[in-house]
Amino acid sequence: MGGAMVAPQEAQGDDVVLAWEGEDVVAVQLPHLSDSLDHILAELERRHGVPLAELDRKTKQSVVRILETRGAFSVRHGVETVANALGVSRFTVYNYLNRENGRTS
Repeated sequence: MGGAMVAPQEAQGDDVVLAWEGEDVVAVQLPHLSDSLDHILAELERRHGVPLAELDRKTKQSVVRILETRGAFSVRHGVETVANALGVSRFTVYNYLNRENGRTS
């Protein structure tokens, strides 16, 4: 996801402090959602072993389903970011989403 670990005393705002046996041991600074999307896309690319734009249509549709379940399209410019990564248009991403939503309704 792209979080960072810091010393518990450096925790701020919405950082998550983790404790072990009652003692704070580490704080996790969570990334902004837009940064998380970049990390998720990079992980999917590593998993497939090729740039996402080189995947076949069926695999790209699968990637869009995974990204939808992870909330990628709730991020501002999420569709555009995913479309660029997949080497398709925003319209195509919307078609993939609509196709999947049509199956589940």
